[in-house]
Amino acid sequence: MSSIPQIRIPATYLRGGTSKGVFFKLDDLPAAAQVPGRARDRLLQRVIGSPDPYGKQIDGMGGATSSTSKTVIVSRSTRAGHDVDYLFGQVAIDSDFVDWSGNCGNLSAAVGPFAIGAGLLDAERVPHDGVAQVRIWQANIGKTIIAHVPMAAGQVQETGDFELDGVTFAAAEVLLEFMDPAAEEEGGGGAMFPTGNLVDTLEVPSVGSFRATMINAGIPTIFLNADELGYTGTELQEAINGDAQALQRFETIRAHGAMRMGLIGALEQAAQRQHTPKVAFVAPPRDYVSSSGRAVTDKDVDVLVRALSMGKLHHAMMGTAAVAIGTAAAIPGTLVNLAAGGGERNSVRFGHPSGTLRVGAEARQQGQQWQVTKAIMSRSARVLMEGWVRIPGDAF
Repeated sequence: MSSIPQIRIPATYLRGGTSKGVFFKLDDLPAAAQVPGRARDRLLQRVIGSPDPYGKQIDGMGGATSSTSKTVIVSRSTRAGHDVDYLFGQVAIDSDFVDWSGNCGNLSAAVGPFAIGAGLLDAERVPHDGVAQVRIWQANIGKTIIAHVPMAAGQVQETGDFELDGVTFAAAEVLLEFMDPAAEEEGGGGAMFPTGNLVDTLEVPSVGSFRATMINAGIPTIFLNADELGYTGTELQEAINGDAQALQRFETIRAHGAMRMGLIGALEQAAQRQHTPKVAFVAPPRDYVSSSGRAVTDKDVDVLVRALSMGKLHHAMMGTAAVAIGTAAAIPGTLVNLAAGGGERNSVRFGHPSGTLRVGAEARQQGQQWQVTKAIMSRSARVLMEGWVRIPGDAF
């Protein structure tokens, strides 16, 4: 029997926000995987342990959830005003594809620390003590992110007392600025409200008719009212993820919303675009108990939001969806804004299954159009392991 030796690739395993992923420097990848294509996809899939019909990713670095089946490629940027380029790959767990259609807002918090540790920034850009501003080009969606990374004694400060619901241990705070999150992407398209309306009626055959705010900010997101779906907005993961019929209904809604947003040309294409758009439902504040057992009262939040990612209810909130929430909340008349009480606002506190989160957005109206200059939120990040990942030499 012939055998193919394993190869090893320098990599770092990081937590960013409520997600984890395997990070690579572009130059460290084998030559065939340094460019987009099937070789790159297959390499990343093998690292993570996909496609896995068992849905466990036992033979890889993935954790068998949308929050832990993630990969990142970082390189020095040649783009003016930017330090690094950041490319995110959402690896499907049981299907044979990598979704490159959107960003991961949570892992965005780890890009700056990784880039500094990997020596991808010029020395003069990194203070010995203080805060390093890492200017990131998010290559999936063509947007700028500015990460404010704390430094101490010439090293990234990872420990601290910043607490993030959905993450067990405290760490150092990393402030993220998502610049022009709803601006049109390079090459056209990407209007903030693709249908031209703050609220639409979304007709979903065999499912129902729903009011929906479909917004492209941070990540394309379809917001629905919880009560129209038969929910209260206080649901935890098991209430949704244990209901196969509910998950199928959400997927059908997502596919029809993607069509209305112009993201796909045929309903069947939604199956190959699992990362975007997201589907979320909103409700006015009310008391509930988070997944950690902590009581969240109606005074702690402005609005309740539950969001699905890769076909499952998320355990907390995707960072990019938080940007969409903050943006929609800042614009009077959207479903998120109305559930939060209406009116103009520059920040919103929302309740999610693991607790609460505040996100800010700077919005202004010019004529009949709304513009959002940036969205702001805090996350944390930490290196979990660094060294090499190993995969069979014929895996890509």
